[in-house]
Amino acid sequence: MGRQYGYCRISTGRQNIMRQERNIKAAFPDAVIVREVYTGTKFQGRKELERLLGKVQPKDTIIFDSVSRMSRDAEEGFRLYEELYYRNVSLVFLKEPHINTETYKRAMMNQVALTGDKVDLILKGVNRYLMELAREQIRLAFEQAEKEVADLHQRTREGIETARLNGKQIGQPKGASYETRKARTAKEIIRKHNKSFGGSLTDAETMRQAGISRKSFYKYKRELREEMA
Repeated sequence: MGRQYGYCRISTGRQNIMRQERNIKAAFPDAVIVREVYTGTKFQGRKELERLLGKVQPKDTIIFDSVSRMSRDAEEGFRLYEELYYRNVSLVFLKEPHINTETYKRAMMNQVALTGDKVDLILKGVNRYLMELAREQIRLAFEQAEKEVADLHQRTREGIETARLNGKQIGQPKGASYETRKARTAKEIIRKHNKSFGGSLTDAETMRQAGISRKSFYKYKRELREEMA
């Protein structure tokens, strides 16, 4: 048995890489986790993946949460799959176990009892057939993943529209501003301690006390005066 690597990738800031890691660790507790946050479309730009591909050895295993984490599209994913298959690196896909390389290796082993002058030619044909089958399964897996994302987006849009029809406010009201906790704390310090509001601190002292910039200080000071008007 070689080493086990779990490859986790997210391509948008909204995704959670920890979910992939938990899934992999649950099935392969000894796997070394490789994390990648990447939003491009080419393998060449994925430094952690390239580094992993450069060090894996025959009999090593790479685990993915799903086929869609291996690449950005089915054709590119199949090329990597085929390369690693022939390098004798095992691939495991937790959501699509029927595509695991061991599935196809077992199918090949079932042919070793063949005898005769043409056995090598037969095995070559069987191997090619299995790779074409893997290509098709990878394509179907990517289509399913894309459908799930599209369905999620559709359900989100429908939920927002339903909420609107029911009179619920979606997002921040027009013209409203969002005030952070830091801004509220700074304003409270200005209101209580700055000389302009009956306190004892100068403007410079108030800025230091609140830990804010000169621009923010005068902005908050102006807003406080407007609120008190």
